[in-house]
Amino acid sequence: MTFTTGYNTDIAIHKVKIVYKTYTKNGNPEDPLFIFAHGAGADSQSQFMTDMAERIAAFGVYVVRFDFPYMEKRREDGKKRPPDRGPKLIDDWQTVISDLDRPCVIGGKSMGGRIASIVAMAEDQSGLVKGCACLGYPFHPAGKPEKQRTEHLMKITKPLLIAQGTRDPMGTEEDVTSYGIDNKIVFEWLADGNHDLKPRRLSGFTHEQHLQKTAERVAKFVKANQ
Repeated sequence: MTFTTGYNTDIAIHKVKIVYKTYTKNGNPEDPLFIFAHGAGADSQSQFMTDMAERIAAFGVYVVRFDFPYMEKRREDGKKRPPDRGPKLIDDWQTVISDLDRPCVIGGKSMGGRIASIVAMAEDQSGLVKGCACLGYPFHPAGKPEKQRTEHLMKITKPLLIAQGTRDPMGTEEDVTSYGIDNKIVFEWLADGNHDLKPRRLSGFTHEQHLQKTAERVAKFVKANQ
């Protein structure tokens, strides 16, 4: 189910700009809230996002999805665009949190989760953000392990869960354990999983198993931190 709300983004003398945000929700609004952001290349309605939102909600969590501004524009005109720059993504995250205005755990797939983790570890004057859950964290760009995106993970200030495939090309288990990041970060390692948490057939595991395990782990985390 989708719903739209409006919020003020610029208030000045004789000028009030209203921006409308569309949300997709799964689960019971009375349950603990998980705000779930998409990755760089696929929007909030992608198969992965939809499937995972439904799975997490089935464990008693209210899951709300949204699209970043560049994806909203793509939906309007069909033109592909690169992700917005970091500050704009961070600002959009903060606006969504303010708009929904209730205690929550935030997180997302890949880029959405990385930006959520930056927002979660920043100073939170509202006190609404209780933790962060990332699915397939992009510790570095694919093929560029030297460009680590870990500075804000060296000392975390709120509970952080990362569900990661052990062979994720943006951060394998072997690589990540060598980074020296905060040992309070909770990892859920998915054996032989790639960036979408999918294992190879010969591994003995299935994608279904990994997705369901991740959903259950995220739901448990959300409930424990609200």
